[in-house]
Parts: sequence; structure tokens; C-alpha cells
Amino acid sequence: MTLGERRNKFQSMRVVDELELEGRLAALPILEPRVVASGNFAPPRALLALAERSLERYRLFMLGAQGELPTREEVIFETPFVGPAMRDAGSRLDYLPMRLSMVPRLFATMRPPDVVLLHTSTPKAGFVSLGIEVNILVAAVERVRARGGIVIAQLNRNMPYTLGDGELREELVDLAFEAEEDLASPALRPAHEHAETIAQTVAGMVQDGATLQMGIGQIPDATLAALAGRRGLAIWSEMISDGVMRLQRDGAIDRSRGIVCSFLFGSKELYRWVDSNPQVRLTRTETTNDPARIAAHPAMVSVNTALQVDLFDQAGASHVGGRVYSGFGGQPDFVTGALHSPGGQAIIALRSWHQPTDSSTIVPLLRGPATSFQHSALVSEHGCAQLLGRSQRAQARLIIERVAHPEAHEQLRRAAAAMRRDEESDEASWQAVDQPVARRGRYRARTQPRVSEHDLGTIE
Repeated sequence: MTLGERRNKFQSMRVVDELELEGRLAALPILEPRVVASGNFAPPRALLALAERSLERYRLFMLGAQGELPTREEVIFETPFVGPAMRDAGSRLDYLPMRLSMVPRLFATMRPPDVVLLHTSTPKAGFVSLGIEVNILVAAVERVRARGGIVIAQLNRNMPYTLGDGELREELVDLAFEAEEDLASPALRPAHEHAETIAQTVAGMVQDGATLQMGIGQIPDATLAALAGRRGLAIWSEMISDGVMRLQRDGAIDRSRGIVCSFLFGSKELYRWVDSNPQVRLTRTETTNDPARIAAHPAMVSVNTALQVDLFDQAGASHVGGRVYSGFGGQPDFVTGALHSPGGQAIIALRSWHQPTDSSTIVPLLRGPATSFQHSALVSEHGCAQLLGRSQRAQARLIIERVAHPEAHEQLRRAAAAMRRDEESDEASWQAVDQPVARRGRYRARTQPRVSEHDLGTIE
């Protein structure tokens, strides 16, 4: 099909070739434009390559970026959620520590976009769909158009047409470029031995008719599998993966309540399943992650994981070894919303011991930033600690006795006692208890495990 024929086919959306796109980008009257692009497992690879060839300097704003990105000094990365493609960027990374529900406000205030690069489906009845990645992109499109910037779409026939807020009228896209590519899927990781045990405990806390939020990882997927016998469930979650698809096929999800999320990634089968599926609706981040909307669902159950939890019920999920690994994401949004839901629960589920570093995931006190706090319950392979409404001392005791690994109990009890004795003492007393918990008789020189990306996948 010729370019002219494509223009007729797509009517108001102008489909152009590489040369015209490169020219438009190179002609931007801005020294360092901010480029917002689809992230996670939906990066518009062809458009990102064009931007890299056309722009001398720019700021690239993406969530959970995967794969390869430019390594030159003239490209600055901006993100509130760091993906593997940005983790080693060093001083070129501008990490924005904020909960995901607040991110769209940045586009209207401190970080307005100049260019938005979308990865979309091919047109359907005058619309294109953002497919598997909606989240902050609708807000980005609105703001860039309001300030006279450019919206460019990579049209990919392999991108599923998902329903909801990501359905954009063709006239909202200034330029389009046809480039077919396969959508990536997360790597399958070997299951850790405690995932099923933890999942069974969490599933036992979920009743028929509950609304669920779960992330991706072994524990969430195992929990969804353990819920196959429930009925009348609904999904209101920042993201979904294959476990939700299987749960729907098992008949556990109420078709009248459906599945709402902001982005998704998983297998090729999942991508086929969501294509034009009326049971699945993708909404913008301001809706999905709004704590008030989350709280409006009775019996809202939020299940998240962490790298470490301390005796004050603070969960750390964003930093490793003193450097940022991911970000707050939606965890604080959903913890807050679930706590305010009638009959709601905010659960942190994790294994008690990190084998690669031979250290406890329950620590006296977090050294890095807390991702969330004040949870309903903590769950590990050893049991469940119901924490909401307990005194600080009782919370610490329950975390030690019911969640921590038995080999960490003695050291954690000593640390808790020292913190109680020295609550009003000087800083040195706190430093004395800020020690890692390793196997009996051995202390390590760090409190946060040094783990590889593969190890972190198994923690989840």
C-alpha cells in the first residue's frame, strides 16, 4: 500500500514516513525537549530509534523501561519508576520519588511534555488503542496538545485493541508511523519454594465477592491460582498478568463487575485474550490509582510484596544497596485505598529469608526509603501477623514471632528490646541496633541485601 493510500485509509491521522518524522523532530524549537513514551513492555522501539537519530539532546520520560536505551550523555532519563533499562544510568537518571497516582500532575506543572511517543494498535472505527499500556499516557497526550506539542503513534498490528480510556480518537494523534514488532513478555523465573505456602495463607484471607489488587511475581500469581474456587470476585488493579486471565476462565470473577487495570504484561496468550475483550477495561492512572476510588470497593484486598520489612511495619520495595531499583509505584496508593475500604485489607507478602545473601528480610529498622507502611497484615511462609490496631510493641512481637525466620528471632528480639530502652536516648543507641540479621552468630556489614535483578524476581 502506498503512502497516499495509507493517508486515505487513516483519514484524519496523517501517516508519514521516517524522513518526515525525523524532520519534524529535528525542527523542534526547543534545546532539550521532554519526550514522554510508552513504557514497561510497550516501548515504541521504532519511534524511539527515530528520536535518537533526530534529537541532539532530550529528556526521556518512561515508566518501567525495558530493553536498551541510549547511553550517551546528552540523553537524560526521567521516571518515578525505574526499569532495568535505566538502572545503571548514574547521573543521567532523574528519579522522581512519588506515588504513581500523582505523576500525571507533573505534566501540567513541573515537567510538561513536548513530544509524546505512543505505541498503539492499528485504527478501528476512527480510534486507535494504547493497548497494554495506558496509565499516565492519556494525561501526557492531553497536556502536550494543550501546549502545542506533538503526538506521534507507532501503529503496530500486534498491539491488542484494549477498551477503556486508552481508546484515542485519530485526530488526537498528529503523526503516525507504521512499524510492526512483537510485544515482549517478562522472562519466566524459577519458582521459589515458599511461594505456594505464602499464597495459600493470603488466599485464605480473601472471601467471595472481594475486589483484588495484585502485582506481578510468583507470590501474586500463586495467590491468584489459589483463589480459583472463589466466586464473585472483581479486579481493580494497577496492572494484571496471566494469573487474572486464568482466574476469569476458572469462573471466579463476576462478569458484571469485570476487570479494571491501567497496564498489563504477560504471555502472548494474554495479549490475544485482552484484544477487544469487553470484560477488561484499561483506565488512566488518575482513575485506577486514586485511593478514594480504590476505597469505594467493599472488601478491597491489596496484595503487594517487599524486599524488606522492619519492626515498625515499614515495607521497603524501591531501593537495593543504597540505590534506587524501582520506585513507589502504586503500592502506597493501594495500601491507603484498601485500608479505607469497608472490610478492606492491605497485605504485604514476602518470604522471610533471602537465600542468595543468607539474610533475613525482616530487619530491625529500614535504612532506605519506606515504600508503604501501616498494613493490615504481613505474611511469610511461617504465618501471618495481623497488625492493624496493635500497639507498636505488639506489632514488633507479632512480626518476629509469626513472620520472621526462626533463626532471626533472637537477634530481632534483642534489637526490639534495645530500641525500647533507648527510645529517648541519643543517636548512637539507634546505630547500635541498626545491624543486619544474618544466621546465628554472624553479622553482615549491610542491612540491605545485595541482590541481582534475577534474585529480585524470585523475591516477588
